[in-house]
Amino acid sequence: MWLLRLLAVLTVLAVAAGVVLFVFTRDRRYLNFAWRLFRYSLLVALLVFALMIIERVAVIPV
Repeated sequence: MWLLRLLAVLTVLAVAAGVVLFVFTRDRRYLNFAWRLFRYSLLVALLVFALMIIERVAVIPV
């Protein structure tokens, strides 16, 4: 779980850095990078949450 938290913090920092670089340079590549990274990280987060919910709900006989 600590690894997921670390990746989340690093992703937020990377997205923020992309937006800040766009503000200073007005180069659209940084904004596109930040948006793409945000979309993929949101997709991964939703998949992780879905797996956690399935793990709680599913009754797997041993």
